[in-house]
Amino acid sequence: MKKTLVALFVILLAVSTLFVSCSKSEGSEEADTYKIGFIGPLTGDNANYGIRCRNASILAINEINANGGVGGKTLELISEDSEGSVEKALASYEKLAYTDNVCAIIGPVFTSPALAVAQRAQEDGILMITPSATHKDITNVGDYIFRTVPSDSLQAEVAAHYFYEVLGYRNIAILYAVNDYSQGLADGVEEIFTSLGGTISAKETCMVGDKDFRTQLTEIRDVNPEAIYIPNYTVEDAQILEQAAQLGITAPFLSSDGFSDPEIYNLAGDYTDGVVYIGPAQAEASTALLDFQQAYRDAYNGDEADSFATNSYDAVNILAEAIERAGSADRTAIRDEFAATKDYQGANGTMNFAENGDLVASQGVYDVDGTTPVYVGAFQVQNGSIVQVD
Repeated sequence: MKKTLVALFVILLAVSTLFVSCSKSEGSEEADTYKIGFIGPLTGDNANYGIRCRNASILAINEINANGGVGGKTLELISEDSEGSVEKALASYEKLAYTDNVCAIIGPVFTSPALAVAQRAQEDGILMITPSATHKDITNVGDYIFRTVPSDSLQAEVAAHYFYEVLGYRNIAILYAVNDYSQGLADGVEEIFTSLGGTISAKETCMVGDKDFRTQLTEIRDVNPEAIYIPNYTVEDAQILEQAAQLGITAPFLSSDGFSDPEIYNLAGDYTDGVVYIGPAQAEASTALLDFQQAYRDAYNGDEADSFATNSYDAVNILAEAIERAGSADRTAIRDEFAATKDYQGANGTMNFAENGDLVASQGVYDVDGTTPVYVGAFQVQNGSIVQVD
C-alpha cells in the first residue's frame, strides 16, 4: 500500500511539473540564456524585408551581449522562415512557443502572418512585437501585441489628407494586391480621400506573385486619373512602375511604407523618379541612429538598413530592457514591463506605446528624386487637416 501511495505521489508530482512548465507565464530561461523568437520571410520574392529585420535583430543582440547581456545572461535569437505565408508563420510560431519556449517574439514581418500569429500569441500569453505589420486590427487582438511601426489607420489618414490637401489631387486610381496590408491601406485611403471630396476613378486588384499588370493598368489609363496609388510590396510595385511606363502612362505614382525598401531601386530604378510615398517619420540624425546605420553597414557588407530594420533594432533593445526589469523569463512580467516603456531613446528617436500597443508616431512623406528618397517632413492630421510637425 505504501509503495502504491509513493508511486501515485510521483505521478502527481510529474503531472503538476508538466502543467507548470506549460503555463502561460513561463518563458525560456535555460542556463544563462534568454531565448527570443523571430518570424519573417527569409526566402522568396520579398525575403529582403525579413532578412533586414532579422539582421538588425541579430545586430542588437550581439551589441547587448557584448556589453554584458541582460542581468548577466545572454540573449539568443531563434529565427524562423515564414516565407511570407500564414501557414508557415503559424508553424514557426508552434516551434518557437512550444519547442524553443521563447520568452517573446519579434515579428511576423508581413501583415497577414502577423494577424494570424497575434491570435495565438495572445491566447498563450507571449509578447509579440512586429516591426513592420501595419494593419489596424493587429494590435486590437489583445494586450500582448505591440508594434514599433505606425499603424495603417494612421498612415492611410495622413496619406489621404496629404494627397488631397497638399498635392491637390481630386481624382486618383488605386492598384493594390489582395492581402491584408495592401487592402487595408487601399480601403483606408479610399474612405478618407472620398470623405474629403475626392474621387477614386478606378480601384484595381492583383494577386501577390502576379507578374503581369497590363490589364489593370490599361483600365486605369483609360479613366485618366491625376495620380495612381500603389500600396504594395517591392516586387509588385517594381513591375507595376515598369509596365506603366511601357503603356505610356504618365500620371505620377503614390505609394506606402512598402516603398521604403531600398531594393525597389535595384528592381525599377529607371521608373522611380517622382514617386511620393508615405512611411515612418524620419528620426533626427541622432548619434543612436547614425551609429546603428554604420554598424549595420559594417556587419552586412555595406547593405543599407531600411525603416523596418531600424524598427527591429529598437524592438529588440526595448525588449531587452523589459526583460532586465522583469528579472526573469516570465512572459507576463516581460509583457508588463514592455508596456510600461516610456520615452525610450532609440534609433527612431523617442518612442512610446499607446494603451492598445500601437506606436505613438507621426508619418513621414518622401519624394523620390531619381533613385534617392528625399524626406519632405513629418505630418499628422490635427482637427481634420494635415499639419507638418517638423
